[in-house]
Amino acid sequence: MSSDLPILSLLIWLPVLGGLIVIAVGGNKGSGSARWLSLFFSVVALWLSIPLYTQFDTTTATMQFVERVPWVETFNIYYHLGVDGFSMPLILLTTFSTLLVVLAGWEVIKEKTAQYMGAFLIMEGLMVGVFSALDSILFYVFWEAMLIPMFIIIGIWGGPRRIYATIKFFLYTFLGSVFMLVALIYMYIKGGSFAILDLHLLPLDLHEQILIFLAFLIAFAVKIPMWPVHTWLPDAHVEAPTGGSVILAAIMLKMGGYGFVRFSLPITPDASMTLDWLVIVLSLIAIVYIGFVALVQDDLKKLIAYSSIAHMGFVTLGFFLLFDIMEATGQVRGAALGIEGAMVQMISHGFISGALFLCVGVLYDRMHTRSIKEYGGVANVMPVFAAFAVLFAMANTGLPGTSGFVGEFMVILSAMKANFWISFAAATTLIIGAGYTLWMVKRVFFGEVRNERVAALTDLNAREFLILGLLAIAVLGLGIWPDPLLEVMHASVDNLVQHVTHSKI
Repeated sequence: MSSDLPILSLLIWLPVLGGLIVIAVGGNKGSGSARWLSLFFSVVALWLSIPLYTQFDTTTATMQFVERVPWVETFNIYYHLGVDGFSMPLILLTTFSTLLVVLAGWEVIKEKTAQYMGAFLIMEGLMVGVFSALDSILFYVFWEAMLIPMFIIIGIWGGPRRIYATIKFFLYTFLGSVFMLVALIYMYIKGGSFAILDLHLLPLDLHEQILIFLAFLIAFAVKIPMWPVHTWLPDAHVEAPTGGSVILAAIMLKMGGYGFVRFSLPITPDASMTLDWLVIVLSLIAIVYIGFVALVQDDLKKLIAYSSIAHMGFVTLGFFLLFDIMEATGQVRGAALGIEGAMVQMISHGFISGALFLCVGVLYDRMHTRSIKEYGGVANVMPVFAAFAVLFAMANTGLPGTSGFVGEFMVILSAMKANFWISFAAATTLIIGAGYTLWMVKRVFFGEVRNERVAALTDLNAREFLILGLLAIAVLGLGIWPDPLLEVMHASVDNLVQHVTHSKI
C-alpha cells in the first residue's frame, strides 16, 4: 500500500536531523538537554514506525509505503523507498532498539553525551534507510554511511583497545562492501537500471550469476558475520560501549541476512542453488565450531559475541535450505518454513542479544569488569536483575516459550525435510548453547557471594527495570505468540520461494 504521509522518509531523516540538533544544542556541557531531546526523537521514531505494522497489507508481496523521486537521472538512480514482509519487521526492531539504547546511556555516558546520543540517532535513520531502500545505489549509500557513526561510537566511547577494534571493524565491512558495489555496477551496465526489483528480473547466465553471488556473499558474510570472516565481531563487541554492542548485535548483523533475501537469492537464483552447499557448510561450522569457541570464553561480552555468530548461522542455514527442501518435497510452504524461521531468528536474536549485552552493561557499570571469574553469587544481592538475566540466558539456549525457541525450531524442522544430518548438526547448538550459557549463569549468578565487590552490588533502578522489562515482554511475547510476526512474512516469503525456484527445480 501507499501512504499520503511519507513515513519511510520521516523515519530516515527525522532521526538524522534529530541527531544533528542534539549535537548542536547539547554541545559539550548540555548533557541534560541532549538526553531529553534524544529521548524525544527516538520515541517519535518508534511512534512513526507503528503504522508500518498496523497498516501493512499481509495479503500481498508487493512493496508498500512506496516513495519514488528522481535522484541522479543521468544514471537512472532514484530515491526509491518501500517495505515488504522482510524489511518492515527489521525497521520496527531498529526503532525499538534505538529507544532502549538512549535509555541505557541516560546515566552511564557522562562525557560528550550529546555526541553519543546524536550518533545513535543518525545511525538509526541510516539503518532504516538500508531496510527501506529499493534502489541499489541508495541502499549502498546507506549501507556504507552507517559505518561512520558506529566507527565514532566505538572509537570515542570504547575500551582501551578501541582504535584497533574500530579500524578492524571498518576495514572488514568496507572492503567486503566493495565487491557488492562492483556487482551492482556490472548489473547496471548489463540492464541499465539500479532498481532492486529490476535486478530481480535481470537475465544472467550461470557464470555471471556465480561471480555476482560470490561478490554478494563476501559483503553479506562479513556483516553477519559468517565463519571465517567473523574475527572482527568479538573485538568490536569487547571494545564498544554497551549501546554500541546492542545496536551492533541487534541490528547491524541482521543487515547481512537481509542482503541475502533482498539481493543474493532473487537476483542469482541459479548460483544460489549451485552454491547452496557452500553457505550450508559455512553455517554449520558457525553453529557448531563457534559454539565450542564460546565455551572457553572468560569475558562476558566475548561469550555473547561468539554466541551471536553461532545463532546467526541458523539464519543463513534457513535461507539456503529451500532448494534441498523443494527437491525433496516440492512444497513451497515447506521451503518457506526455513526462510520464515530464519527471519524469526533474526528478530528474536535482536531482542535476546540486545538484552544480554544490556545485562552485561548493568554489571559492568557497577563492577567495571567483564571477567566471569570476578563474579559469583550475584543473585544473592541482585535478585530482580538475576531473574531477568537468567530469563534472557534461557532464551539464548532456545527454551520453549521464549523467542529463542521459535526460529531455531522452524529452521531445524525445515532442515529435517531437506536432510537428516544437516538437521542433526544444527540441533547440536541446543546442547552446545546450553553448555556455555548455563555454565556462565552458574558462575556469575549462583553459589556463594564471591567477594566484597559483589556483596556491594545494588539491584536494578527504575530505568534499568523498564529497559529489561520491555525486552522480557518482547522475548516472551514472540515466544508464546509468534503469529503476529509470521503473518506479515507469509506473502513475501512465498513470493521469494516461487521466484527463486521457478523453472529451477
